[in-house]
This record gives sequence, C-alpha cells and structure tokens, in this order.
Amino acid sequence: MLDTLPRGLVRRVVVVDNGSRDGTAAAARAHGAIVVEEARRGYGSACLRGLSTLRSAPPDAVLFLDADGSDDPSEAAALLEPLATGRADLVIGSRTLGEREPGALTPQARFGNWLATGLIHRFYGARWTDLGPFRAVRWDALERLCMRDPDFGWTVEMQVKAARAGLRGLEVPVRYRRRIGRSKISGTVSGSFRAGVKILGTIGADLLRPGAR
Repeated sequence: MLDTLPRGLVRRVVVVDNGSRDGTAAAARAHGAIVVEEARRGYGSACLRGLSTLRSAPPDAVLFLDADGSDDPSEAAALLEPLATGRADLVIGSRTLGEREPGALTPQARFGNWLATGLIHRFYGARWTDLGPFRAVRWDALERLCMRDPDFGWTVEMQVKAARAGLRGLEVPVRYRRRIGRSKISGTVSGSFRAGVKILGTIGADLLRPGAR
C-alpha cells in the first residue's frame, strides 16, 4: 500500500500505531515510514499524534488516509493538486461521488454521511457529500482549525471548522474498497450508533458555542 503513494509529491509518511496487534508497525517501517505510537485509542488521537510529529518541520500540506486498504494511495495526486495550484485549502476524497466496491460503504455510513453533510449545509452553507477519511489540507489552514477531537468526530470537526473559518473546500471522487478486517465503527451496530451520536454531537456543540451562527 505505501509503495503506491506518489513519492514525488509525498516527502514523509507517518504511520501512527495506537494499539495494533497485526504487525502494522513493522510493515510500515520496512517500507520507509516513520512509525510513532499513541497510547490513547481513537481515530482523532492517532491523527493528532501524527500531526505533532510533523510540527517540528511542517510540510506544505498533509494527506490523511486509512491504512486498512479501503483508500487507494495512488489517487493521492488528485487530492493534492488543488492545494498545489491554489484552488482549495481542504480537499475531501468523496466515496459518494466515486466508485465503491460492493459492501465497502455500509448503509449506516451512507445515511450518516447524508445526515451530517445535510446539517453542515443547512447551518454553515458548505456543500459536502462525504465525511471520508481520505483528505488533504494545507498545513497553515489546518493549524488555524485547532483540531481537538480524539475519536469519531475528527472528520466532521474538520469540515465544520473549515466552513466556519471560510476555508475553500473541494471534493474529488475517489475509489473506495472493502477494508481489510472488520471496522469497530461501521462494522457493528453499536459502533455505528456511537459514531453517529458523536458526529451529531460535534455539530451541535459547535452551533451552541458562544458567537456561533
């Protein structure tokens, strides 16, 4: 998977291991990645740890993608190009607009996307079709967002804060494949429910903050 990243565009690869037991860290090191550990569980915790690793020598932009085989790293150039040409500050790889393997995007994930993106449009005026993890953002823009969420709310927090900050957003269609292994979030009813509550709670909390629209 790491070998398909466009190395001419991607200078550093950081893999955050926050509790894997499947040899992920060793495989990542063998393919030249910087591997760091994060004791706290949660998607957002892993992202925050990766960003702290980059902060000593900040890049121009950061590309986020899952390491479970569902995102296609060879499509990274399509997400990075709008940043490099100055057309966008944040680019989301839309699984909704792209091709999906059968069963890759569960019904509960599709419904959650529809509801959350509808609320973002309703309250912030930003049009998105997906909360997908495959995304790229300019470093200076990302630092302005002061990201904090340690788990399921990370992606929606970024899109809500980007809309509130007036960042230029863009979506590009991406392929989405069935992941390797079972998701603890979308792969279970309880996980999907917790993720849904957190996503809606993230939007609600932002709307209730002092000075919110």
